[in-house]
Amino acid sequence: MLNVGTTPIRTVHPRPSAAVQLACFPHAGGSADAFTALAGALSADVETLTVQYPGRRERAAHPCATDIAALAAEAAGHLASRLDRPLYLLGHSMGALVAFETARLLERAGAVAGVFVSAARPPGDDWAEPDLDAMDDAAVVAELRRLGGVPEALLAEADVVEEILRLLRADHRALRGYTCPPGATLRAPVTVLLAGADSKNSAEQVRGWARHTTGGCDTVLLSGGHFAVLAPGSEAGVVLADRLRPAPAGLVRAIYLAGLGGGTPRLTTDLTALEDLARPVLTPDTLGYLVGDAGAGETGRANRAAYNRRPLLPRMLRGADRRDLSVTVLGRRLPAPVLLAPVAAQTLVHPEGELASIRGAADAGVPFVLSTNASYTLEEAAAAAGPQPRWFQLYLPNERALAESLVRRAERAGYSAIVLTVDAPTFGYRPTDLDRGYLPFLHGAGIANFTADPVFRAGLPDDPDDRAVLQHWARVFANPGLNWEDLPWLRSVTSLPILLKGILHPADARLALDQGAVDGLIVSNHGGRQLDGSVAALDALPAVRAAVGDAVPILTDSGIRTGSDVLKALALGADAVLLGRPYLYGLALDGRAGVAHVLRCLLADLDLAMALSGCTRIADVTADLLAPT
Repeated sequence: MLNVGTTPIRTVHPRPSAAVQLACFPHAGGSADAFTALAGALSADVETLTVQYPGRRERAAHPCATDIAALAAEAAGHLASRLDRPLYLLGHSMGALVAFETARLLERAGAVAGVFVSAARPPGDDWAEPDLDAMDDAAVVAELRRLGGVPEALLAEADVVEEILRLLRADHRALRGYTCPPGATLRAPVTVLLAGADSKNSAEQVRGWARHTTGGCDTVLLSGGHFAVLAPGSEAGVVLADRLRPAPAGLVRAIYLAGLGGGTPRLTTDLTALEDLARPVLTPDTLGYLVGDAGAGETGRANRAAYNRRPLLPRMLRGADRRDLSVTVLGRRLPAPVLLAPVAAQTLVHPEGELASIRGAADAGVPFVLSTNASYTLEEAAAAAGPQPRWFQLYLPNERALAESLVRRAERAGYSAIVLTVDAPTFGYRPTDLDRGYLPFLHGAGIANFTADPVFRAGLPDDPDDRAVLQHWARVFANPGLNWEDLPWLRSVTSLPILLKGILHPADARLALDQGAVDGLIVSNHGGRQLDGSVAALDALPAVRAAVGDAVPILTDSGIRTGSDVLKALALGADAVLLGRPYLYGLALDGRAGVAHVLRCLLADLDLAMALSGCTRIADVTADLLAPT
């Protein structure tokens, strides 16, 4: 082990209360300063540590390391005392090997939460690095220019170039002398960050990282070249911010610790109690619209009953100390199998409406689906979301030009899927609304996407008053003639994935796929708000999954209130779920913070439910987790 006196660990922004730590290992010739931009892109929940190799900056008086093992041993010796909080490692290029070997050493003392590797081939492969000692200075500088890691202004300074070459050649000697021990693996999951224009590494070359972990391995593609991860504004900041979120179950620990000082949550953690708490803060019209079901409410009650009559049958002694809630849907990784369901006219509930819900979802790391009938435009919603994944729910209007305009706007605003709702070609029979004669859209709520649309506005008379706008909306919105022939047309106007929301019958599921226009399904009865007496969504789920096979993404909603509910839906074949009414109650009670609270509680409940059921990842949640009925 190196014993050079000065600690190699730098803390970029000391955050002793941060939930997680990220230790960053630089590339050959690089220093701890390489990660300054990346550290600035991470949230206050992350304390960023950088490793300074000997021979540079404040450690310039110490000789450079002669091998990777020495660098890893030194780093591990200093990081071993930091395992009281989740610790992730990130290594760039040569630093990936140092991070890998450091993680191997740390796993002898405790758990490493995860390892990120960038611009690096697997440790067991030949990196085919040239012998820089055999190359003249001009050739090495030419290679630096090709990779783009050093600003041209610095390459014009002779003394700077001399120092860079000194460090680079020394580190390359250590790199070329590295040999991965046979069968070396980590327990921690590994995420490979691969830049599409990296001239040194390809997807094929980095694929072998999966051989070096038993915790799972995935690859995230970034734009840019070999040094993309270190560039200001890099997509890597978004990726890491997503992956470094504290474990959802940490919420429970935080609440109990706050309780030592007399603190309690602002809102209840019982998501089934939120409706009763929200009732006093909602107007009678809004309450009726939000909680009202179709007809006598049989479908709404059936949705909850379907979850209640399916008990879990947990397994024990499975070593579920670390859980991974992430899933991949439509080719994109989601941090958990939960999205916000589309709900119309949310300004009825809170002045900031959908914008507060979207920001609350982002705080909890949950994507959202925006309703066609939002109170803010899809462009305003996208601006509030930032890099957060988002889908656009489409009620197909009866004018195709208007439908195409809405879809094109969604594409331009960065929505990554279209959710075509097919179970509401007309409004259901809802006594709570009918008895009050109240429909929010006719009072101007939830029609922002229409009034902002150029095709919709082209159909209005000159200088229209509110009545003319609402009459035009009423003419174009309802589409009782919606049929299977509309799907190929919708497919022809967008390349985005299309999911059908509102499928319950397995024959309809097969028809949807036979059309060749659909990429996924959402098993839903609209939360019981459309056809009273219909089957519960959870009861319909297994037959729909059986009808389409395992390869088709299937989501579900309607009646979900707890983490155990999510677990049951996944066990019966869902890839993810959509949460509806509970987050609206959170919105009513505490705005953005209320939405985030509801989602964090749901994810904590799901995380603990997985632990208590013996599941370490979503793939472990299968039908045998449910007791026979």
